[in-house]
Amino acid sequence: MSNRLFQGIVHQMVDTIGCEIGVIDESSTVVACSDQSKLGTVNEYVSLDMNDSFDFFIRDGYTYKPFGSAKPKAEYAVFVEGTDETAYRYASMLSITLASLQQFYDEKYDRNNFIKNVVLDNVLPGDIQIKARELHFNQDVSRVVFLIRILSSNEVSAFDVIQNLFPDKNKDFVFNITESDVILIKEVRHGIELSDLEKLAFSISDTLSGEFYTKVNIGIGTVVDTVRSLAVSFKEAQIALEVGKVFDTDKTIISYENLGIARLIYHLPTTLCETFLREVFKKGSIESLDQETLFTIQKFFENNLNVSETSRKLFVHRNTLVYRLEKIKKLTGLDLREFDHAIIFKIALMVKKYLSSNPVKF
Repeated sequence: MSNRLFQGIVHQMVDTIGCEIGVIDESSTVVACSDQSKLGTVNEYVSLDMNDSFDFFIRDGYTYKPFGSAKPKAEYAVFVEGTDETAYRYASMLSITLASLQQFYDEKYDRNNFIKNVVLDNVLPGDIQIKARELHFNQDVSRVVFLIRILSSNEVSAFDVIQNLFPDKNKDFVFNITESDVILIKEVRHGIELSDLEKLAFSISDTLSGEFYTKVNIGIGTVVDTVRSLAVSFKEAQIALEVGKVFDTDKTIISYENLGIARLIYHLPTTLCETFLREVFKKGSIESLDQETLFTIQKFFENNLNVSETSRKLFVHRNTLVYRLEKIKKLTGLDLREFDHAIIFKIALMVKKYLSSNPVKF
């Protein structure tokens, strides 16, 4: 936010309050003050590192009242000369006024806030282009949404790390949507390959895990060419993480474009999935298959339905594998050596896994 707006309010109110007043930012720099000689100075003895339990604090004869919507520390603090009840009331009044001014400014002029509202589908479609033109927002570029989900971390803020990795705020946008989810809107070249996006995601993940001991999963939406479509790319990144949580539990980077059949299954109603399972396993329940049999099936699929190669990988005789496949056919009515039957069985196993995961729909 422009510090000139803060300075304007301070200038208007100083005569009414009758003492020194001002604002410091999160780096303890004076960004507005009735004593203009103090602008730009840093008070190293004042810090905004505090939790929500601090309503105000007193330092060196001044009362400080934090405001702003950042965690773990506030973005700004009002300061008023004095330590009595009157100083506290003035500080409270100023903080409310400046917080409201900041919110108005962010909603009207802040690009990052605009993009956040677009991504979260909080802007009417007809207003997006009008607002983008007001903000001189470049609409003729390709962008993609990365959803970075923090699984475990230390004291280092993943949000701050990601912001530092992408410092160009005219092209790339970083913001939190929850305590564990960080959004990166990345401007990319036209026709960029998915492999390049995945390399970028791996770079972010490796930096967070290798240098800051922060474990993340990253969902990648599709590249879009309009600002309005960023909401679509975001939902795709969400779906990528949710589907990956079910079908690709060993992967840290999941792209919406690579979900394949899993994406199709995710979009099906659960009632239809249940009906499909009943029809496929009408001769016998899938629960009748023990873990050894399911492991055999998995290896058979991994080896492209090749009996000889699968038996070699399982360290069993070829006839033993054939016996197991015959047992599966007897229980389910599906012969996995036939391609059509194998496809049906593979999809049925995925549907069963999907239903067991209690999927979250977006």
